Amino acid sequence: MIKDILDTHSHTLASGHAYSTIRENAQAAVRKGLELLAITDHAPKLWGSCQAIYFQNLKVVDRHAYDVELLLGVELNILDEQGSIDLASGTLRQMDLAIASLHTPCITPGSREFNTEACINAMKNPYVNILGHPDDPRYPVDYRALVQAAKEYGVLLELNNSSLRPGGSRKNARGLDEEMLKLCMNYHTPIVIGSDAHVDTDIGCHDDALVLLEEIGFPEELVVNRSVDELKKYVNRFRK
Repeated sequence: MIKDILDTHSHTLASGHAYSTIRENAQAAVRKGLELLAITDHAPKLWGSCQAIYFQNLKVVDRHAYDVELLLGVELNILDEQGSIDLASGTLRQMDLAIASLHTPCITPGSREFNTEACINAMKNPYVNILGHPDDPRYPVDYRALVQAAKEYGVLLELNNSSLRPGGSRKNARGLDEEMLKLCMNYHTPIVIGSDAHVDTDIGCHDDALVLLEEIGFPEELVVNRSVDELKKYVNRFRK
């Protein structure tokens, strides 16, 4: 069984469509035995989410007050083929980590080439650490190009547990994840599992992702969830 001691993708009430607080998420992480939890609320362009001042003021939150190490970050929205995102560099510089993702309210799905370029250009941003849920069938991509770019730019590709759950918005993601993961094995490109929790009971829930990794024989050394120190090699706060 792959060691799994951290969760890099979670949302709080600040995201506008999630249902728990930072404290509730942290308490859930402690119950699950996690050593690290990242809080990554949605950036401003997604409907109902918070404004830039929320992220700028995260400095007041004590990262060591909850019996689990916290990283305070953001899930950015990729906005165009140029990989533009919806927080300024000055704000991102203050964040512990940043996920960049494609969301339908913020960017209309385009061709395979368009979607791929949007993701790769976002990964070129030095403050982007993780490419979120690159398994959305509404955004067809060239996985070989994504895997190669992720390795080149030191960005982690996310295996999003929420994508693999029945009834989710990313239909039939499993086959896409398998394609991406097999290419990651070929190119020795690391990944990270994220719960994408929108309620505290989902914190650290990676069961579907772990089953998939076991089924395809994905090597543990390419899964950064096994080690806090390994994750920190990819995170803004620790590589400045």
